[in-house]
Amino acid sequence: MIVVDLTSVLVGGAVLAGSVVGASGATIPSAEAAVFRKVNRLPDWLYVPLWVPMQMGNLVVGTAAGLLAALLLGEWRVAVAVVVAVALKLVAERVLRHRMAPYLAVRQRPGTSEPGAVLRGGDVPTAGPSFPSGHVILVAAVTCVVVDVLPGSWGWALFVLPLLVMLGRVYVGAHNPLDVTAGLGAGLVVGGALGLVLA
Repeated sequence: MIVVDLTSVLVGGAVLAGSVVGASGATIPSAEAAVFRKVNRLPDWLYVPLWVPMQMGNLVVGTAAGLLAALLLGEWRVAVAVVVAVALKLVAERVLRHRMAPYLAVRQRPGTSEPGAVLRGGDVPTAGPSFPSGHVILVAAVTCVVVDVLPGSWGWALFVLPLLVMLGRVYVGAHNPLDVTAGLGAGLVVGGALGLVLA
């Protein structure tokens, strides 16, 4: 799967770079704000269907799910990769927040940066740094690692999961769109790089 892992790293790097460039401004770009409003104002009944997959981006739940997949697949390399992915997720967040330090006043949670943002759920922060989405980094990285060892081509359907987490994080008002695309890019880089190392 070297070609797939290398593709993940390259595509992820491009998505991450584009997200960083797009988010490096004095204001939230108008196109990004428009996308945020469209997603954030989707019907309320979507909350539960999006909340469920969003939990895969939670540090404890996502890690446990990755380790369970490793156990079911009988792949100790996947278990190692999941643990390393969790550590690299924390590092990636810190590095990207440091890189975006001049823009952190702008890249705040939508409760601060997006007028009229709808915040859903009792645990959505109203303020604080928002770039990148750690939930999306984790779920994308763990998905890459698990897909790498699944037999057949159907495993790529698992990439619906990071996309649902991205959609959900914007929908509940936890992140702006470039926050979640940055998370996707960083997660693909982490997961692809781990696949290359453990191949």
